[in-house]
Amino acid sequence: MNEKNNAAPSCPVARGIESVGDAWSMLILRDAHAGVTRFEQFRKNLGIAPTMLTKRLAALTEANLLERRVYSERPTREEYVLTASGQDFLPVLMMIGAWAQRNCGEHLARYIDDATGQEIEPIGIDAVTGAKLGTRPIRMSQLPGETA
Repeated sequence: MNEKNNAAPSCPVARGIESVGDAWSMLILRDAHAGVTRFEQFRKNLGIAPTMLTKRLAALTEANLLERRVYSERPTREEYVLTASGQDFLPVLMMIGAWAQRNCGEHLARYIDDATGQEIEPIGIDAVTGAKLGTRPIRMSQLPGETA
């Protein structure tokens, strides 16, 4: 974690950002959720420099969001597939997109349920209370042994 985040090493937001890294990483994860797995596909879809893509794929692999799998022995070729942690990131991407749909302009793509054809409206819900996130005050609790 960088120096700014050392004051709150148990902060889940800081830790999550540290794991995902940056905008390129989120866009790589978005494309992986859409079925992209190969280096050249990511490079072409994103218009990202090969050196940057190599670094981001390595960081996402190190963070256990993607894993490398061999898909060709001769020549050896690898693809990048989502791990369970990477799959678990999809709701985060959808929430960022939903926020952008509400706050960043009128002409953005929409999420559509493939089975029903209906638009999806992603919202965060507390699984314990069923309350929509953002409608009630929240606070962070200290971990056992920590002081405020």
